[in-house]
Amino acid sequence: MKQTDDFLAESNALAAIVEDMSANDLKRVTQFKDWTIEDVIVHLYFWNLQADRSIFNPAPFAAQIGKIVSDIDANGMRAVENASIRLRGSELVQTWQQHYRDFCGRLQSIDPKMRVKWAGPDMSVRSSITARQMETWAHGHEVFDLLGLQREDDDRIENIVILGVNTFQWSHHVQGLEIPARLPYLRLTAPSAEIWEFGETSSYNHIEGSAVAFAQVVTQTRNVANTDLQVNGPVAERWMATAQCFAGGKATPPSQGTRFIQSIT
Repeated sequence: MKQTDDFLAESNALAAIVEDMSANDLKRVTQFKDWTIEDVIVHLYFWNLQADRSIFNPAPFAAQIGKIVSDIDANGMRAVENASIRLRGSELVQTWQQHYRDFCGRLQSIDPKMRVKWAGPDMSVRSSITARQMETWAHGHEVFDLLGLQREDDDRIENIVILGVNTFQWSHHVQGLEIPARLPYLRLTAPSAEIWEFGETSSYNHIEGSAVAFAQVVTQTRNVANTDLQVNGPVAERWMATAQCFAGGKATPPSQGTRFIQSIT
């Protein structure tokens, strides 16, 4: 399952910049909801564990996930994650690394099409691991941005682009918007310079630009105005203004200019 290798590579890319951080550095505050770098790792580790349990311990997971969602609704995500994950500092980072590596190793024997429970609708193992890659890549932005680092993306980002395309209807549903009849035409340039196209060719509703920028918009790590995307037509414009490829309730994209690579002097 290619997605397993891509999730592992994405996790390793983030681990490479946090594994030697001091406890104080891990407490630095990012541009995302005042989360610290440590908060990001707690979040990724918590949901990696849930994905692991959904695949390898499905009955206990199915019995627990409803309570987890209820607790998040009542107390907030940070409180629930922090109550579950008590590790901090280098011990947290090392344990997160050990787990995702072990998890990816065990995934090699699993049928990618197997259905698993989740906080939202059931999904395939392949979709579950794509979601883990997406979360790691998206939240990695907070860390790369804070450290003033330009990340080096490769074509494994295609998984996130496809997830963004596949959640076109979901993006409208979760925002309470009418679902358009047709997906806008997408022409995206991959990091390798390959062209990825989705939807039927249209001069009316279409989006063109880098695949990285599209992934940034659908994961809500950048406002569309801060990307190179050329967006034309009312359906395309509304989608890029509200896109959300992740589960949960309605989320608001960042305001223009609020998410960026910080200058380090």
